[in-house]
Amino acid sequence: MPDTWPSAPSEVELTAGDAVLAVDLRGGALRRLTVGDWEVLDGYPAGRVLPGWRGAVLLPWPNRIRDGRWSWDGEDLQLEVQSPAEPHAIHGLVSWQPWTLLDRSDRSVTVATTIEPHPGYPFRLAAAVDSVLDADRLTCTVRVRNLGDRPAPFGAGVHPYLSVGATEDGGIGDAELTLPVRTELVLEGGMPTGERRPFDGAVGRMADRALDTPFTDLQRDPDGWARARLTGAAGELEMAVDASWPWLQVYSGDTLPPGQWRRSLAVEPMTCPPNALADEADLLVLEPGQEWSGTWSLAWTPAS
Repeated sequence: MPDTWPSAPSEVELTAGDAVLAVDLRGGALRRLTVGDWEVLDGYPAGRVLPGWRGAVLLPWPNRIRDGRWSWDGEDLQLEVQSPAEPHAIHGLVSWQPWTLLDRSDRSVTVATTIEPHPGYPFRLAAAVDSVLDADRLTCTVRVRNLGDRPAPFGAGVHPYLSVGATEDGGIGDAELTLPVRTELVLEGGMPTGERRPFDGAVGRMADRALDTPFTDLQRDPDGWARARLTGAAGELEMAVDASWPWLQVYSGDTLPPGQWRRSLAVEPMTCPPNALADEADLLVLEPGQEWSGTWSLAWTPAS
């Protein structure tokens, strides 16, 4: 073996005013976003396996696929499952693989990877994420292209944990939440039951409310974007999603271990609900050479 190995950058950093963003080149995840002393994204240390899928890009499906089983074009397919205790395929295929730096400027960066045909997912996709950092806002665009020679089904999502100043377990209970949603998809064991029911997005103070819930029927402003707001001791965060994201999954961290438990709120833009590959609910299909893109943003207003 050689005495030394060639080194490569492990992440890319952007700065705008007091805002600093770190993009992990393993998985393309948003590893950290700070504004001064405010950890706007509840991230993870450099070089660590991202706990709780913090900041992850979720491709070619978000959330879970029941037992990893689905069918497409007459072919029964089997994805790798998470564990015997939770026998579902979870959050896609790209969170642990290398991403490449395609382009960067002072305020923007593009990272990309290729999803090669995989057991249970026999399609080839190119994926890229464009991140633009301003002093008061992060804007991210996820792009996917079908590199194969037949139609490719997929779903997309991202998994940021929003932090508004809580540093202790349970601290998210003091935050105030407003969601631009009207309908909740009912889950049992993380899987859809087939039931949908009305949901009032004016949640208010989180208190001990537990959420791990997909929501749809997003209420959109005249510009076509839907906006969620989370307010706490550090300030207010506004997440906005364009029309490419018809779903938001919200997770209050109740199943996370001590040191991570209910200190931030995951608000996850998704193109489809859990089990979409199997149920074909809001599933996207790209023809060969066709491209899809979706943009979301996060704006911050520090407490005065």
